[in-house]
Amino acid sequence: MNQVITPLTNKILEAHQLTMRFGGVTALDALDLHVNEGEVLGLLGPNGSGKTTFFNVITGLYHASSGKVTFRNKDLTGASAQAVYREAITRTFQRSRLSLPLTVFDNIAIGDNRRLNTGLIFNLFQRDRFKQEYEKVVEQVNTLLVTFNPKLASKIFEPVASLSMIDRRRIEICRALISEPDLLLLDEPSAGMTHDETAEVMDDILQVRGKIKPFTIVLIEHEMGLIQRMTERCIVLNYGKKIAEGTYDEIVNNREVQVAYLGQE
Repeated sequence: MNQVITPLTNKILEAHQLTMRFGGVTALDALDLHVNEGEVLGLLGPNGSGKTTFFNVITGLYHASSGKVTFRNKDLTGASAQAVYREAITRTFQRSRLSLPLTVFDNIAIGDNRRLNTGLIFNLFQRDRFKQEYEKVVEQVNTLLVTFNPKLASKIFEPVASLSMIDRRRIEICRALISEPDLLLLDEPSAGMTHDETAEVMDDILQVRGKIKPFTIVLIEHEMGLIQRMTERCIVLNYGKKIAEGTYDEIVNNREVQVAYLGQE
């Protein structure tokens, strides 16, 4: 059964004629799309179709060649990654970005740098306030871990290198969630995991979404069973263009999608 929150009607994110070129290669080609607040949107397409490039443009890692991006009607076109983060947009990456020698706590706390005071003078000369702030962050991380997956809370000060692949993926997602985002961009969360492990992690995400704070999700994923279960709406890209949009059933029955994405002739 699809365990999702019914989407609201207002648009939280919009892309207008968004184009990204790398030399002679056009990765995004005048792309128009929107994300409704509160929904889980599936972003599909074959390798090289522009999905991760879209995430990179939205989050300020790339600056679009042309076009416009708005978040809650605020223009974020060309905004830095830090500015995008301050607007409560966070993401995960397909390839792990964890620091394996650091603890679970360290890796997650890094994701909350909006509220962390990292100034040298503060940390050296205001030790009592530093201790209070540190203890508050420990409590926040622990609360998130308990909600996300209680077993992880007992490993909060263990090095990430000692954890299994599924727990490492959980830590990456918790790092994106610790800042309490309004929009979470998930780039192939199933990478490196079995089907059952992926289902567990997505259940964890839905649990946090239901208990702590509702947030919008855009999900890049090749595991079609996961897309079917998680999403209310899907958008399919090919060569940087949107070729289909609709429910899971609508897009898998779309002839152009079958040819481009599912490899059917």
